[in-house]
Amino acid sequence: MKEKVRKSCVSMFLFCLIGILSLSTTYAQSGSAGIISGNVKDSQGETIIGASVVVKGSTVGTVTDFNGNFQVNASTGNTLVISYIGYKPQEIVVGNQKNISIVMKDDTELLSEVVVIGYGSVKKNDATGSVVAIKIDEKEHGFATTAQDLLMGKIAGVAVTTSGGRPGDGATIRIRGGSSLTATNDPLIIIDGVFMSNDLVGSSNPLSLLNPNDIETFTVLKDASATAIYGSRASNGVILVTTKKGVSGGKLKVTYDGNFSLSTRRNSVDLLTANEFRNFVDTRFANDDRHSVVMAMMGQANTNWQDEIFQTGFNTDQNISIYGSIGKAVPFRTSVGYTNEEGILRTSSMERVTANISLTPSLFDDHLKLNINGKGMFSHTRFAETGAIGSALSFDPTQPVMNGSQWGGFFTWTDTDGNLAPIAGKNPVAMLEMQNNRANVRNFIGNVQADYKLHFFPDLRLNLNVGLDIATTGGTDFKDPFNPTVYSQNDEQSGQRKDFTNFRNNQLMEFYGQYIKDVASLKSKFDVMGGYSWQHNKKTSDEDLWYVSKVDNSNIAEMNPGEDYYKFKEYYLISFFGRFNYTFNDKYLLTATVRRDGSSRFNKDNRWSVFPSVAFAWKMKEETFLKDVSVLSDLKLRVGWGKTGQQDLGDDYFYPSSPSYMIGGGQAYYPLGLNENGTINWVKSMRPNGYNPLLKWETTTTWNFGLDYGFLNNRINGAVDVYFRETTDLLNKEAPVVAGTSPAELLPQNIGTMENKGIEFAINARPIVSKEFEWQVGFNVAYNKSEITKLTATQDPGFKGITTGSTGGDGGLNAQIYATGYAPRTYFVYEQVYDNNGKPLEGVYVDRNKDGKVDENDLYYYKKPAADVLMGFNSKWLYKNWDLGFNGRISLGNYVYNASEANTADVSLTSIYANSVFLTNRPARALETNFLSKQALSDHYVQNGSFLKIDNITLGYTFNGLFKSATSARVYGIVQNPIVITKYRGLDPEVYDGMDYNFYPRPLIFMLGLNLNF
Repeated sequence: MKEKVRKSCVSMFLFCLIGILSLSTTYAQSGSAGIISGNVKDSQGETIIGASVVVKGSTVGTVTDFNGNFQVNASTGNTLVISYIGYKPQEIVVGNQKNISIVMKDDTELLSEVVVIGYGSVKKNDATGSVVAIKIDEKEHGFATTAQDLLMGKIAGVAVTTSGGRPGDGATIRIRGGSSLTATNDPLIIIDGVFMSNDLVGSSNPLSLLNPNDIETFTVLKDASATAIYGSRASNGVILVTTKKGVSGGKLKVTYDGNFSLSTRRNSVDLLTANEFRNFVDTRFANDDRHSVVMAMMGQANTNWQDEIFQTGFNTDQNISIYGSIGKAVPFRTSVGYTNEEGILRTSSMERVTANISLTPSLFDDHLKLNINGKGMFSHTRFAETGAIGSALSFDPTQPVMNGSQWGGFFTWTDTDGNLAPIAGKNPVAMLEMQNNRANVRNFIGNVQADYKLHFFPDLRLNLNVGLDIATTGGTDFKDPFNPTVYSQNDEQSGQRKDFTNFRNNQLMEFYGQYIKDVASLKSKFDVMGGYSWQHNKKTSDEDLWYVSKVDNSNIAEMNPGEDYYKFKEYYLISFFGRFNYTFNDKYLLTATVRRDGSSRFNKDNRWSVFPSVAFAWKMKEETFLKDVSVLSDLKLRVGWGKTGQQDLGDDYFYPSSPSYMIGGGQAYYPLGLNENGTINWVKSMRPNGYNPLLKWETTTTWNFGLDYGFLNNRINGAVDVYFRETTDLLNKEAPVVAGTSPAELLPQNIGTMENKGIEFAINARPIVSKEFEWQVGFNVAYNKSEITKLTATQDPGFKGITTGSTGGDGGLNAQIYATGYAPRTYFVYEQVYDNNGKPLEGVYVDRNKDGKVDENDLYYYKKPAADVLMGFNSKWLYKNWDLGFNGRISLGNYVYNASEANTADVSLTSIYANSVFLTNRPARALETNFLSKQALSDHYVQNGSFLKIDNITLGYTFNGLFKSATSARVYGIVQNPIVITKYRGLDPEVYDGMDYNFYPRPLIFMLGLNLNF
C-alpha cells in the first residue's frame, strides 16, 4: 500500500509538470470509424500518466490522463503506437474492439547500455569504477571547432578551459584537479584505441585532427579502479573517444552539416579616449616645464587601438559523411570536413581539412570482427602576435595608425634625429601586420583492431590492436625588417626569420586475451583478461634562425652561427596488464586489475613499477527489499582503490635519468691547433648535461566511493562520488641540487607529495514527456581541494616555496608559488591597505610579521586560480519539430591576477611621458587608484574570477519527409558565449593558471546552420 501511495505521489508530481499538455486531447481524422478508448498501465498495475498514443503514419494522437485513460479517433485496421519514456513501445492493431487495455513492459535498455572501458566494454549497470559516458547531441553542441569543446560543463569533475579565442585554440582538460605538480596533468586521450600525443608543434590543439562531427561518444574514466589498467599514463584520468561507424546491412545514407558564423569581441577595456587623454596630459603636466613639449607630441587623430586590432571574423564549417554497408558484411563510414575560421584579432586564422574512414566488417559468422580506422588532417594556421593586445592598451590614442613612415607606413615613435626609438611602445597594428607566423600541419592517425572469438573455444577472445599516430609540421615565423619590434637602424640585417620542421611518429601494438564464462549453477560470471602493450614515441625537430635583409627580405646571416638546433628524441613504454571481473548473482561485482609498466625515461634500476587496483559494486536495487520498489530503477554502491603512475615530464625531458651531452655554441669553442692559413682552429666543445639516475615513477593512490541512482525507469538518473587522491614522489622538473654534485644546478627529482579530495554530484532528468512536448535537463556539480603536503626532501623552516607565474610587462615578478600546505600556484603577494573610502594606498601593505617594516618577508599566501566548485547545466525543450536548448557553466572560488590592469596602473609623469621619448595611454581605472608606480605584487590585482557562463543557446526546426522520402532537414541558429556574469574586472574571468596577460579574448559568435539527412 505504501508503495502505491508513493508511486501515486510521484505520478501526481509528474502530471503537474506535464500540465495542460497531458490532457486527453484528440485530433480529428478524416474517415475514422469511431472513438477508441483505452487504459495504459505498467507491469505493476499502476496507471501511466502522459503516455503517447498515436495512429501510426498520421498526426492523430493523444496522451493518457490522470487515470491512464485515453480516447482517440481510429479506423479498423489502423495501428496504435503507445510509447512512454522508460518503457518499450507497443503497437496495437485496431479491430472491432472499442476499449483496449495495455500493459507497458519496462525497457532496461538504459541500464544495459554498453560503455567502453580500458581494453573492452561493460554494461553501464555492471561498471564498478567511476565511469561516465556521454553521447554527443547533434542538436546542441554549438560552435565546436575542436573535440574538447564538446566536453565543457558536461561531466562532473571534468574542467575544460580553452586557451582563449584564437582560431582552433587548444584547451586544458583537468579531471578532478590534476594529480601532478610540474609533470604533465593532461589526461590520457585515446581515439578508437590509439593513444594521442600532446606535442603537435604548430597546431593550436593536439586534438585538432579530429572533426567533432565524427565523434559518437566520450567516455571518461575518473578513478584509479577504472584507469589503473592504463597504469603509466592514467594518473590524471582517461578520455576514450569513439567515432561514428557504419551500419551493418543498412542502406546508403548521406549526411550534410554546414554552418556559417560571425565572431566579434564581447567587451573591451575602458581606456581614455583621444580627447580624454589630451585633457589628462594637459592637466597632469600643467605645472611641469615639459608641458609644451608633451603637448606638441600629441597627434590630431582619434584612434581606438582596440578597434584597430580586433575585427569581425567570418567562419564556416562544412561536413559531409556517407555511411552504410558494402554488401551485408562490411559496414563503413567516411566523412570529409572543411573549416575556415577567422580570428577576432587581426591576422589570426585557421583553415583545416579533415577526412575519416572506418570499416567494421564481421567475418566467419561473427567470430572475427575487424575495426579499421583512418583519420587524416591538414591545417594551415596563422598565429597573431598577442603582444599587440597589451600594446593597444597603452599606445597613444591621438596618433594615427598610418603616417607613411618607412616602417611599413605605420606610425612609429622616433627620436630627435628621426630614428626609430627602440625603447618606445610599438604600434599594435604594425606588430600584427608586419609579422607572418604560419604553420602547416599534416597528421594521420589509424589503427587496425582484430577481435577473434575462437571457433573451438568461443568463451575465449583474442584481440590485436596495431596503431600509428604520425605528424609533420612545417612553419615560418617572419618579421619584416622594418617591423618596429626588430628594426635595427645601422645594420642591413634587421628582420628575423625562423623556419622550423617537426616530425612525430608514435607507434602502438597491443594484444590481449579475454575469457568470459557464465556458471549458472554457481550464479557466477567470470571475466579474465590479460595482455601486453608496446609503445614507441619518436620525435625530431629542426630550427633555423636568420637575419633578414632590408633590401629584398632574403636570409642574409644566421642569427646564432654554430648552434645546432636539430633534435632527435624517443622513448619506449612497455606494459603487461590484466583484469579479473567476478559477478555473483547479478548483484555483487568485483574488479581487480594490475599493470606492470616500464619506461625508458628511467634508469634500469627504477624503470619498472606495478600499478594495482580493486573495486567492488553492490547492485542494491536487485535485493529483495528494493526489487519491488517500482519507482526505483537503479541503485548501485561502488567502492574502489588503486594506484596509477606518471613518467611524463614533457617534451624537453626524454632522458632525465641518463647521461647525455650537448654540442657547444656561441662562445663554447675550444682552440685546437692552427688552420692552413695560420689562424686558430676553433672546435665546438661538448658539455655533459645534468641527469638524475635516481629518478623514478610518480605514484598516485586513489580511493573512490560512489552511488549510482535511477528513478522512474531512469527517467531521473545520476551519480554521487566522493574521492581522496594522494600523489607521492612528485616529479619536479627543476629542483635544486647540492653544489658541485652535478653539471646542472637544477635537475628533475622526486620530491614532495600532494593531495586531492572532493565530491561530485550529477543528475539528468526528463520532467515532462508528452506526445508533442518534452523537456530534458541536466546538472552536475563538483568540489575539489588540492593541497601540496610536502615539497622538500628535508625540513627547512626558511623555505617558503617555489615561485612561478610572471606578472608580465617590464620587470615582471613572480606572483604565484608552490608551497607546502597550499594549493598549486597559490598567489604570493602583499596584503593591500585601503583608506576609509576603499581606495588602495600606494605602496602601503600590512606588516604581517610585525617586525616594523614591510619587505619580502611580508608576502603571504592568498587565494588560488583553481575553482573550489564547478557546475555544469543544460536544458532542452522539444515541441513538435522545434528544439530549443542551452548549455552553461558556473565557476566559484577561482581568482585571477589581472596583469593587464597591474601593468597599466602607474600614472606618474615619468610613466606617461616614458623615457622622455613617447606617450602612453592609461585605462580609466588607473585614475581611480592614481598610483605613481606599478604595484605588481599587490593583492589588489588578485581578483575574484567566479563566473556564470551560458556557452551556447540553440534554436532549430526539423523538416521531416521532404520530397515524399526519408529525407529530413534541420535549420538552426546558435549564439555562442552570449552571457558572462562575473565581478572580474578584466576581459574574461576564465584564465587557466590565473595569470591574465595579453589574453586572447573569447568571441561572441552568431551562427546559422543546415543539416540534411538523405
